Amino acid sequence: MQSPETLPAREILASLVGFPTVSRDSNLPLIDWVERYLAAHGIISTRVPSPCGSKAHLYAQVGPAVSGGVILSGHSDVVPVDGQDWSSDPWVLTERDGRLYGRGACDMKGFVALAIAAMVEARDRPLKRPLQLALSYDEEVGCMAVAALVEAMAADLPRAASVIVGEPSMMKVVSGHKGGLGFAVTVTGFEVHSSLQPYGVSAIHEAARLIQWANDRNAESAAATPGPLAAPFDPPWTNVHVGMISGGTAHNITARHCEFVISFRLVPGDTAEGWSAGLKAEVARIEAGMQAVHPETGITLSPVFSMPPLGPEEQGAAEALARRLTGDNSQNVVSYGTEGGQFQVRGYSAVVCGPGDIAQAHQPDEYLTLEQFAAGQQFMARLLDDLCA
Repeated sequence: MQSPETLPAREILASLVGFPTVSRDSNLPLIDWVERYLAAHGIISTRVPSPCGSKAHLYAQVGPAVSGGVILSGHSDVVPVDGQDWSSDPWVLTERDGRLYGRGACDMKGFVALAIAAMVEARDRPLKRPLQLALSYDEEVGCMAVAALVEAMAADLPRAASVIVGEPSMMKVVSGHKGGLGFAVTVTGFEVHSSLQPYGVSAIHEAARLIQWANDRNAESAAATPGPLAAPFDPPWTNVHVGMISGGTAHNITARHCEFVISFRLVPGDTAEGWSAGLKAEVARIEAGMQAVHPETGITLSPVFSMPPLGPEEQGAAEALARRLTGDNSQNVVSYGTEGGQFQVRGYSAVVCGPGDIAQAHQPDEYLTLEQFAAGQQFMARLLDDLCA
């Protein structure tokens, strides 16, 4: 019987980049490919389907069924290329000048390819502790979906001691990141001619009150002394943001509708519950004034995403492991979010450590340098040795 072909990590990356797994679309062709490739090497994987069935997470394990192993966590989805000026096909991995170009090459199919290659190599190694793979969908649209994957792995597999989330960090060990929280806001006003403005309710004007609340909270946070968990971040506070807004019918009519998304970047130590409560209290205050003019007006909040922050751990197993494998002893936190927080709030020790520069993420001509890819390969080689020790 012919042995299955073992692909180099770079060829795995080329295959992964070839799947246009933009978050708005299905990731199932990529999941099919990974599942078949692992199965060909005797590795059984498990899917966690999305509620609609058009996407799926995937997890797998190699090695003894004991606790204390390591999870390699990555996401399958990428951001769109619409409107971006690429020098080569974004869905074909292309090497130029020591760089591997392609959508997702850096964020984060490079790490996923290395993780898959490590799983296959681990199949033939005398592991004392297991290596687990966690491959998710919809990270780029809020990191909410991965919660189902984490819970499925916790229920089905021996408890891992460490989670390495391979977001691009230049192979530096990142022990903390901000969380995220977002709400779609719909403001319903009452239309009158603008000359009769006091008798109507402008959805845009009322939306502006809520946006001014965001400005005031940002100013207060900037003026306050940050706590020890927040101090390492830039900026060292939870910031509130509105990036897009739409509404109104004509310049001389008080707006009946206004819509926008309000989002929060949460420092460790702040809670989604606390900021949600503050937002809802302000919505209630503004809404009371609106309804005093016309009772059918109001403001609705619809959750869009909620991503827990990743807090530095006291003697965390994942941080200790990543530092041992990389030799990196620098202290690093980042303001972007990852799936690490979803693992941590469910009791896992987690850090971020992966190849590539986050500055390349989401950019036209996104790339991963060959040097960083090689550093990722060295990391995986050391990890397998560690699991065999």
